[in-house]
Amino acid sequence: MTRPRILMADDHSLVLAGLRKLVEAEAEVVGTVEDGRALVEEAQKLRPDVILLDISMPLLNGLDAARQLTKLVPDSKLIFLTMHATPTYATEAFKAGAAGYLIKRSAASELKQAIQAVMRGQHYMTPLITKDVLAAALHPPDVPVLQRPVTALTPRQREVLQLIAEGKGTKDIATLLNVSVKTVEFHKSRIMDELDLHSTAELTKYAVAEGLVSL
Repeated sequence: MTRPRILMADDHSLVLAGLRKLVEAEAEVVGTVEDGRALVEEAQKLRPDVILLDISMPLLNGLDAARQLTKLVPDSKLIFLTMHATPTYATEAFKAGAAGYLIKRSAASELKQAIQAVMRGQHYMTPLITKDVLAAALHPPDVPVLQRPVTALTPRQREVLQLIAEGKGTKDIATLLNVSVKTVEFHKSRIMDELDLHSTAELTKYAVAEGLVSL
């Protein structure tokens, strides 16, 4: 059987080095990146079989990166490897297109198993989170549920919110997103209205609480 080609994304170089050692006997690591925007770019160039990514990453968080990747590289299998062990994050990950979800503390024992499962076309959920979460994410109930406010934001608004929380200025955000300063200011105003927040400090605190950025 051909070894799967894997692209890995995490904002900690030591984590990437450790993950490479864990998988290199079973897979070919074709690239590593340290932020969400670089991940989207490299995935389109490399077209890997498996993409291993974190949720909390600079410039573009893993959930929004996954939403883009499922459209841009639909044949790549996405496995989240994150510190977020709550059902909410796992559910959002599968809704965003994940094939697997692992907690970092279980990587050594589960990563090989998860890669094999997704390469067989299966989904993999760490036993550290109840399987009911996976079932609910893959087969959502017909009864509509209220969204968390952050998921009610548009993808562009979430990008702007994350970059604001990371300390980027309006001009820097405009350059990164290839839009005008006025457009960034418009998005910031709409985000504040949507979330009922009134300062950059409040936006930052909210983004940290929602896992869009990490301290």
